[in-house]
Amino acid sequence: MSDITLLSEADLRACVALDLPSIEAIEQAFVLLATAAVAMPPILRLDIPEHNGEVDVKTAYLPGLERFAIKVSPGFFDNPTLGLPSLNGMMMLLSARTGLLDALLLDNGYLTAVRTAAAGAVAARALSRVDSRSVALIGAGEQAALQLQALRLVRPIESVRVWARDRAKAEAFSTELARDSGLVVTPCASIDEAMAGADIAITCTPSREPLIEARHLHPGLHITAMGSDAEHKNEISPQALAQVDRYVADRLSQTRILGELHHALAAGVIANESGLAELGQVLAGQRPGRTSDAQVTLCDLTGTGAQDTAMANLAFERARSAGKGFQFGS
Repeated sequence: MSDITLLSEADLRACVALDLPSIEAIEQAFVLLATAAVAMPPILRLDIPEHNGEVDVKTAYLPGLERFAIKVSPGFFDNPTLGLPSLNGMMMLLSARTGLLDALLLDNGYLTAVRTAAAGAVAARALSRVDSRSVALIGAGEQAALQLQALRLVRPIESVRVWARDRAKAEAFSTELARDSGLVVTPCASIDEAMAGADIAITCTPSREPLIEARHLHPGLHITAMGSDAEHKNEISPQALAQVDRYVADRLSQTRILGELHHALAAGVIANESGLAELGQVLAGQRPGRTSDAQVTLCDLTGTGAQDTAMANLAFERARSAGKGFQFGS
């Protein structure tokens, strides 16, 4: 039996960053979803309502990669009142040849945060206008900052508008973001204000009620919606989703159940799904993405096991090259 590598969050942060190689790894995972015999079962979710908690388990086998990941991702949203983070988690990395455990990645959700932001950049690069310079951030948490960081690697962003339910949080977040990024960052009192004239909008909240309405759509807009990863979450109104020119999912089998598409189907505003595409299909040239600057595009991201396997493999190879981790015998 071979040794198992134990990697801490500190180890992983030291050798994995939100950079272009991470974005390329996630993009390749989406391409494989469209072009290869990927095995990716449905997401397993355990709800613990008494403590406002949920646990997602995601996995996928990607042909060509030596290992596959099984990720356990808890979210307990009352934790901040206890002085604890809302999100944590770990990944198990197993040999695709033997099934033996090669590594435990105790990342506390760090790799998930990176791969989620990288997916946003992949979506924006595939679907937004190349000259997009202004962005509306709907949400003011860690993922909003990471989404902007990733977006700036693929688009020449100059100005940011921020909306959050907590106005004080939006203002503090905007001040910090402006200091760290050097961009013009404006906190907004309303979603209407944040969305006015934005080239790209990114929604990253746990909202259970629609935030983006049909009135917020305007020619040339791209929306990356990544907060709806459970049946009860909803950031885009069904009417708005029905009016976009190009809807793209990370995985249609997931967005029909968990994503924004789920709510549009339930409302009966989308009856014909033949025009709906997956991000991997767009990247592989199998389906069209944006075909004119005036179109409104939307990418519905629910998070896939393929992303987790791609990110875990990248992290393991980088950590091994850097000599990180603790080896112990099985």
